Amino acid sequence: MKLDKDLNILIVGLGLIGGSYAMGLHKKGYNVAAIDVNENSIKYALENNIIDKGSAKIDDSLISSADLVVFALYPHVFLDWIKNNQHLFKSGAVITDVTGVKSCIVYEIQNTLRSDLEFIAAHPMAGKEVYGIENADDTIFKEANYIVVPTDTNTFSAIEMCKAIGETLGFARISSLPPKAHDEMIGFVSQLTHCIAICLMTCSKSEHLVDYTGDSFRDLTRIARINENMWSELFLLNKDALLAQMKTFITEFNGFYEILENEDIEKMKEKMIKSTARRALFDK
Repeated sequence: MKLDKDLNILIVGLGLIGGSYAMGLHKKGYNVAAIDVNENSIKYALENNIIDKGSAKIDDSLISSADLVVFALYPHVFLDWIKNNQHLFKSGAVITDVTGVKSCIVYEIQNTLRSDLEFIAAHPMAGKEVYGIENADDTIFKEANYIVVPTDTNTFSAIEMCKAIGETLGFARISSLPPKAHDEMIGFVSQLTHCIAICLMTCSKSEHLVDYTGDSFRDLTRIARINENMWSELFLLNKDALLAQMKTFITEFNGFYEILENEDIEKMKEKMIKSTARRALFDK
């Protein structure tokens, strides 16, 4: 399914992901407008043909003409924006997002929205270790996963429209998870991995790691270059799920510690064989 070419699309938040959405959709011929509090971001997006229209303030005409609105904001900013400005949306508008946590915001927004509006959550599993519209790049979606996060209140048409966003932007795989299952999975595949990368970069006192590391350390710590404001908020909003995944990892790591301490080479090899087989699935 592809998005209707006649849709007016509004992106709220022109950071890396919002900017990359705007770039990808605009390249495909969609009418894309944007709102961002940073006037320079709007200027850059207009000058580089990433959007058709833009504003650094709440623009009634841009909001009221949008059929589809994509929010690329921090969770708390997203919630406040909806509460303060939803009266400006046209009747029948569909709202989606790119937020990294769901349970803590999806139900609150759905319960807050006017009855003639619909919010269908989504999570593009893509990114870079850089930020801002200047680094927008729609090719980051090519090999990435895209998760639609519906609830029982979502309509079939809104879910299909949300899936169509992922297809139009060229995501490699589109899947669906309810909010709680999404947060548990993200706690493992995304948030836990960021925690591990952070700890790898902070547990050594050596100031000369860069002089000695090979590709393995660089690969493992790529995501340690992190936006502390965004990720600390995401960790706290998904605290219970993340703590559960950290506990599971600590148990597994301690088990491997004991295997090595006891020089149990057969169990060590078993772990490595299992690890290799599971990782091979990612290369297919």
